[in-house]
Amino acid sequence: MSAILKNPLLRLRTMEQEDLEQVMDIEELCYSHPWTHGIFSDCLRVGYCCWVMELDGDIIGYGVMSVAAGEAHILNICILPDFQGRGLGRKILARLLLLAKDHNVDTVFLEVRINNRVAQVLYESEGFNEIGQRHGYYPAENGREDALVFAKVL
Repeated sequence: MSAILKNPLLRLRTMEQEDLEQVMDIEELCYSHPWTHGIFSDCLRVGYCCWVMELDGDIIGYGVMSVAAGEAHILNICILPDFQGRGLGRKILARLLLLAKDHNVDTVFLEVRINNRVAQVLYESEGFNEIGQRHGYYPAENGREDALVFAKVL
């Protein structure tokens, strides 16, 4: 287990509107086609499960999930690049899955870029199975990129 996961200054908490500046800094650093401030703000406004991961008061990652009609959809999990590969994305994923169970969700869905093998391995190791593909789902440098659709029955 990564030492950072044992750090007493590491915590997960619900995302607040005041967090969006730091969240946007991470989003813009990590993605060529980042979500907008308005998307995150709308997710908070409509009551999606929005969480941030803090280390010593600084946000280093976040996760967003919608829940409706017995299903959950993980929309975004992101970790600041300097902290990737240490189990932090897995920790956010675990929190979102617990929240899904608390909401009596039957199945959790997500999409992942077809070329993001690191994320695919994470999801597979947590019991997600590939169930399909969405053509042209993500914006990309030269047009659109396909997504793999994953699902996990709780």
